[in-house]
Amino acid sequence: MVAALAIIAAARYFVSKSDRRAIWIARFLALATVFLVGALNLQVRTREDPSFATILPFTDGAEVRITGHVTGEGGFKKAGFGGMRQQIDVETEEIVRDSQRASVSSGLRLGIYAKQPHRENEEDEARSAVMKTYRYGERIQFVTRLRLPRNFRNPGAFDYEGYLADNGIAVLGSTQADAIRLLPGFEGSRVALWRTRIHRSIIEKIHQLWPEREAALIDAMVIGEAAFIARDTKVDYQRSGTYHILVVSGMNVSILAAVILWTLRRLRIGDAIASLATVLLSVAYAFLTSVGPPVWRAVLMMTIYLGARFWFRERSMLNALGVAALGLMVVDPKSLLGASFQLTFLAVLIIAAVGAPLLERTSQPYSKGLRDLNSWQYDAHLPPRVAQFRLDLRMIAGRLARFLGDRFPLPALRRTASAGLATYEILTISTLMQLGLALPMAYYFHRATVVGVPTNALVVPLTGILMPAAVAAVSLGYLSAWLAKIPAIITAVALHGITGTVQTLGHLHVADLRVPTPKTFAIMAAGLALALAIAAARRRAVLTGCGLALLVVAALWISAALQKPDVYPGVLEVTAIDVGQGDSTLVISPDGKTLLVDAGGPTGGQQSEFDFGEDVVSTYLWARGFSRLDAVAITHGHSDHIGGMHAVLNNFKPRELWIGVVPPSPPLLQLLQQAKAQGMTVAQHYQGDTFPFGATTVRVLAPARDWQTTTQPRNNDSMVLHVSFGNTSALVEADAEKKVEQALAALQPAPRADLLRVAHNGSVTSSTPEFLKAVQPRVAVISVGVHNTFGHPRMETLHRLESLGVTTYRTDMDGAITFHLDGHDVRFSLQPTR
Repeated sequence: MVAALAIIAAARYFVSKSDRRAIWIARFLALATVFLVGALNLQVRTREDPSFATILPFTDGAEVRITGHVTGEGGFKKAGFGGMRQQIDVETEEIVRDSQRASVSSGLRLGIYAKQPHRENEEDEARSAVMKTYRYGERIQFVTRLRLPRNFRNPGAFDYEGYLADNGIAVLGSTQADAIRLLPGFEGSRVALWRTRIHRSIIEKIHQLWPEREAALIDAMVIGEAAFIARDTKVDYQRSGTYHILVVSGMNVSILAAVILWTLRRLRIGDAIASLATVLLSVAYAFLTSVGPPVWRAVLMMTIYLGARFWFRERSMLNALGVAALGLMVVDPKSLLGASFQLTFLAVLIIAAVGAPLLERTSQPYSKGLRDLNSWQYDAHLPPRVAQFRLDLRMIAGRLARFLGDRFPLPALRRTASAGLATYEILTISTLMQLGLALPMAYYFHRATVVGVPTNALVVPLTGILMPAAVAAVSLGYLSAWLAKIPAIITAVALHGITGTVQTLGHLHVADLRVPTPKTFAIMAAGLALALAIAAARRRAVLTGCGLALLVVAALWISAALQKPDVYPGVLEVTAIDVGQGDSTLVISPDGKTLLVDAGGPTGGQQSEFDFGEDVVSTYLWARGFSRLDAVAITHGHSDHIGGMHAVLNNFKPRELWIGVVPPSPPLLQLLQQAKAQGMTVAQHYQGDTFPFGATTVRVLAPARDWQTTTQPRNNDSMVLHVSFGNTSALVEADAEKKVEQALAALQPAPRADLLRVAHNGSVTSSTPEFLKAVQPRVAVISVGVHNTFGHPRMETLHRLESLGVTTYRTDMDGAITFHLDGHDVRFSLQPTR
């Protein structure tokens, strides 16, 4: 604070000087003041909250009884076991464990589950058929086991802990719906209560006006409620580069603000009053959506723009954008590092600093030239090329007048030319957006939106129709369903146009282009290209063209993934990826050939929108710089091994798929069909197969050729791989159990290995003494989930490994672990994580 005051005083001194150098010093000091104030705010608003510490002693896995009140409502979704689930946020008031009672105020995200009713038991059906929807401010009491949120500890993993902490959530818990007791009273903010009620009422009205599928999309686009959107729908919008349409963003605020301002101006309301009303209504809209910072940032920028416009500074859009960024730097410095802010800021920056100057040079003079086409006097005030354009239109209209009369041709030509210019402007802005946002899209989402230009060119205008029509329909719906019909129909037509475009273009094969995380040099080059494009936008046409060409080259460089992956040449790498209670192993040969063994997944065949292949395994591979894989191996058909493989096959297009026995399992058969459809070579391997893989030798130890499958996948179906390089080797067991391990121990030559990928998450049914004696590993690694319900790894297994002097690592404690086998020795390294 003292430093900020000193710098302010210094800035005031220099700004009083007439020297040009002094003015620049004053500007620099003013920016330094903003930086200092933001840094101070960042220090006093750290993530560590006292409430987080007070609840930590209760996260030891013991049952606790919690009294609290609802702070965040959630919708219903189907649970993996066939029932229903609801997710709410709760602020705890009291926690009781055994005889210990403590007053604790902390954030808890609670999952509520209801089992699917059983027809043969009417009592169970009556109890579980209905799950109450818990509302803001209601006080509840329930029993649960608290657990801390945990990130997957791999490079590139999503910071789930930080996300929850930023939303005030310290712990997680779950309970059955019939185990919750509703208490009397209300706790919370009355303002927040009314906001949630209005928000809920709008959603209910939307579902009254449109069918369920359409209503789910309108919920997300208009009011920011994405609870009813399936993951497949989100992926379609991501592939087509139109995900910003599906969520309430700055574009929604801009469309509504423009419609409000235009309407008020048509009603002959003064500019100042119209601007003020637009700001107030935009603030009310942001408050109701509850989306958070992205919408509030858009409202801030829109307010600054309207203020600049009111003070005759319409052309100072970059200054308005800079003021908004500086304001955010002070109010919420951490947002500057967030993907949401960067995408919003870059989008507006590209439009204001590159798009606007380009349109001012190209289309806008002609757009202005379409005014008063009958006025010959107006021609003299326009550039020669625009005056010639007007003359050509009048000449063409004169020729058409011979056949169509005098009234129709010129207005029709004007509208046609206006539509053509508008199309050009949309395509130009959309192209610039795709080029300028190529870097953050690749860095945060690993996507190159190849079809983004044509898709946005069609979807954005339709969104401009949908937003005001949907708002009008909902507003009129509170008065009369009949009054709401026409805007509801317009909304539905626009929505069908949007979904049809997204599904048609988003499902093209070229649309699914995934890219690894850009390297530092590529990031710097892309940033420099954008800076040069901005600097050249208002220069001579040649310089502007060069700036745009650099932007194109940078985008193509990032999208084409012209980078080398992070590998250590000359050694055999084996990495145990942290996928929780499952298995996924990356093997890289000394000459760089890549093999992924399994891809994790949910345990027990549960269904979930969380995709281990997309959200865990792929993000790790992209963080390492991989865009392709040479081969993948499916050891057996259990979901915690193959659940993520569908996304891996789509994202990395491996050349080969290795499998062992194939029981008649629908998920496994679907993966085989997918591999064949993508042109992969499917190789079935059995015990006794030995073949080279790059500079390594792969020996298949199981399954036996005469292995008998059953109607369901089993642990002992596992394909066991022995990979060797020089005098070192690694053994990957998958889920092989005692029966298979006995056969492996009897093999000749013995399956000795320096590194053992321990079977079945450290279960007691594997890692038998005779098997471990035959393998004689020096190092072992266990893939296991934190606080899993199976008790893995079992103490018996750990004691067996310890008794043989084996150094053992675990993904639940160490995260992703990499081992390097150089032909003589084994070295390990822990992967850097958040």
